[in-house]
Amino acid sequence: MFGVIVYAASSLMFLAASALLIIRYMHIFQLNSYKSDAQRKWLKSDVKSLSRRLFILLNIPLVILFGTGGLIISFFLFGALFFVDRPKKAKKPLVYTGRVKRMLMTISAFYVAFIIIGAVSWFAFANPVPTSLYAAVLLLFPPYSVMLANLLNKSREKRINDGFISDAERIIREMPRLKVIGVTGSYGKTSVKFYLGKILSARFEVLVTPESYNTTLGVVRTVREQLRPTHEIFVCEMGAKGVGEIKEICDIVRPKMGVITSIGPQHLETFRSIENVIATKFELEKALPLDGIIFLNTDNEYIAGQKVMVERVSYGIESEADYRARDIKVSEQGSEFKMTGRDGKEYTFTTRLIGRHNVLNIAGAVAVADTLGVPMEDIVMQVRRLESVPHRLQLIKNGNNLIIDDAYNSNPSGAKAALDVLSEFEGVKILVTPGMIELGEKQYELNYEFGRQAAEVCDYAVLVGERQTRPIREGLASSGYGEGKIIVVPTINDALAAVGTINTYQRKVVLLENDLPDNY
Repeated sequence: MFGVIVYAASSLMFLAASALLIIRYMHIFQLNSYKSDAQRKWLKSDVKSLSRRLFILLNIPLVILFGTGGLIISFFLFGALFFVDRPKKAKKPLVYTGRVKRMLMTISAFYVAFIIIGAVSWFAFANPVPTSLYAAVLLLFPPYSVMLANLLNKSREKRINDGFISDAERIIREMPRLKVIGVTGSYGKTSVKFYLGKILSARFEVLVTPESYNTTLGVVRTVREQLRPTHEIFVCEMGAKGVGEIKEICDIVRPKMGVITSIGPQHLETFRSIENVIATKFELEKALPLDGIIFLNTDNEYIAGQKVMVERVSYGIESEADYRARDIKVSEQGSEFKMTGRDGKEYTFTTRLIGRHNVLNIAGAVAVADTLGVPMEDIVMQVRRLESVPHRLQLIKNGNNLIIDDAYNSNPSGAKAALDVLSEFEGVKILVTPGMIELGEKQYELNYEFGRQAAEVCDYAVLVGERQTRPIREGLASSGYGEGKIIVVPTINDALAAVGTINTYQRKVVLLENDLPDNY
């Protein structure tokens, strides 16, 4: 009886420890968009977790050599693993979608089978060796369990997703008067989407995809759960990490207008080349009907020279665009600029938003709204009411100090624009950043250049992650930046604490540039 109790206790602790590992890897798999290639690449860097699992494998010789006594020791080893892997606060927590729940059920089947087989081996045949070997396999199994479950569930998930997609297509089809506006770009698309939704709401019933719902299934969910017959316009953000993903969304929602906000070297690890990025973003233009309209940011070198088959409307700041923002003034109170409408009149816009980058994004939204017939007077009023999109050049007052929160997905163009904004402020300028990611072979070069640019603006640089930020540090050093002004810390919390230790009688203006997701 004592042996049964010990076996049961050890098994339960084993399952608890394994469950935490599986949840962790499921979280990473979701952040990696359920892509096995991205998951395998991440696993190669998961040294700490692998070493912990190998340490726990010590239970195998213990059980084989000492039987019940070994099980007791294993109980405490599994408990140590459970303690080390207990959940930590995530920036973007695991979402228990139907897909995740089905994968967890599939994985659970393996562990239930293990407990049954192990019990039979232990008690019926008095042989601990098979039980120990099963435990060894399953302790090494969690990193790969989610990928295996995903593979086993693939056909079922496709049937379920196809059903959701068909339902979304039906809803769109049954609303022939609905005008769908697709918004895509390497960066800026979320801001343009929200600004456009706010401005158009002056005259139309508008739905915008919430938060960063820009994947195929995110768009499908928005259509099925939020689109109503009363909506006149659907502003649909379209994201992609690979060729064909924009087309997939367009095939569902059938946009009549499109906005391409930018193209740059983002997600090059998955796109492989800038040519693939360009082709993917312009899948939106190719999906438009012949009477469709594409709005293009012609300040962007990768966009300006592209030929299109539909009506083309340009916007920008530097380029001779159809809608050009000019006479821009930026301060910590906001931004002011002028634009000319379709009526040929000049209008002055004011906004609480800061930075030329935000002015550029507003210009794109103004171009669309003016083309759709929203009176410019209404547009001017709506622009005045715009609020910062969280973590995108969001100005936050902290006592006498200021924080410019630009933590969402940094990219080379956006990072340079954020430094330009920082340069406009009076005070001790402090950069806090972990650098830029998903830039493929250009990652070192672009982070190095970011360091050189930061050296011209910042009084201090607080770098998060020694290995990750090495190119930024070298870029700073190449510009003669003093080592005493560079602080390297392991976490963002340590970085904020370090900012607090910087002694100065002037106010601090802190730029938070990028915040790496949980899988970095």
